[in-house]
Amino acid sequence: MVTVPANRFAQAAGLMLASTLFFGLMAVVIRIASARLPTFEIAFFRNLFGLLTLLPVLFHSGASLRTRQLPRYLLRSVIGIGSMLAGFWAIGHLPLSQAISLSYSTPLFVTIAAVIWLGEQVRRRRWAAVIVGFIGVLVIVRPGSSGFTGGSLIAVLAAVLSAIVAIQIKQLSRIDPADTIVFYTYLFWVPLSLLPALFVWQWPHGVIWVWLVCIGVFGTGGQLLWTRALRIGEVSALTPISFMQLPVVAVAGYLLFGETISRWTVIGAAIIFAANVYIAHREVQLSRIAATTAPTEAVVPGE
Repeated sequence: MVTVPANRFAQAAGLMLASTLFFGLMAVVIRIASARLPTFEIAFFRNLFGLLTLLPVLFHSGASLRTRQLPRYLLRSVIGIGSMLAGFWAIGHLPLSQAISLSYSTPLFVTIAAVIWLGEQVRRRRWAAVIVGFIGVLVIVRPGSSGFTGGSLIAVLAAVLSAIVAIQIKQLSRIDPADTIVFYTYLFWVPLSLLPALFVWQWPHGVIWVWLVCIGVFGTGGQLLWTRALRIGEVSALTPISFMQLPVVAVAGYLLFGETISRWTVIGAAIIFAANVYIAHREVQLSRIAATTAPTEAVVPGE
């Protein structure tokens, strides 16, 4: 009886770890490619090669691509492109460890967005965790200090837009399966990301094509592994694994670009990590309570 859940968790943990490695490698390759190409153009090729990577997977799985939500997909894709462009810019221009650490603030903004758009109830404990998480963001950004750069706010903007996208995905998933959502997202992303890329276009040459293909494969592969990990494992157990991306990019930043991770980034990332783990843990607890308590709504004191 115990071996089955253990095996499932091991499988989910392996998928999440592989996903984290893919996303970390994608960030490193984006940083390498950004020395030769504008990040807007890199985003376009990430989507183009990502779509080409995705199509055989969808064909093999026999996923249904029917939908009645095309206007919603367009809106989700426009906001998603804004998040992607801001995130890619941050990876290309900020220290890698700082850019990735700030991207982990997305779940904090998701909690706020869920209250605004979905009407979810968030009580004291989770609000406290959100506030603690934002303290971690401030520790990294350090507004008003000599270490503050305006570019860090672009990384925070990417996290805000990513949170809005997460809420939209949650709404879309009430009707469409995950593979359908991913397909139409990429289908809109390719032309949408081409528009800003045209204003800074430079034709890639030589080995840069290899980097661009790798970015698309790593990005799509990471997404597919991530969704499959969450399908068989619990968010609260898998969230800590996703933070392994930070040491991966920190080591790569040191070895490849001579970057050193500041103590403020380490402290802030640790605070954000703790807040995210707690939020994920409480969400799983509440979903279990909701599933076992009916028809009376369960109220958790202090939540």
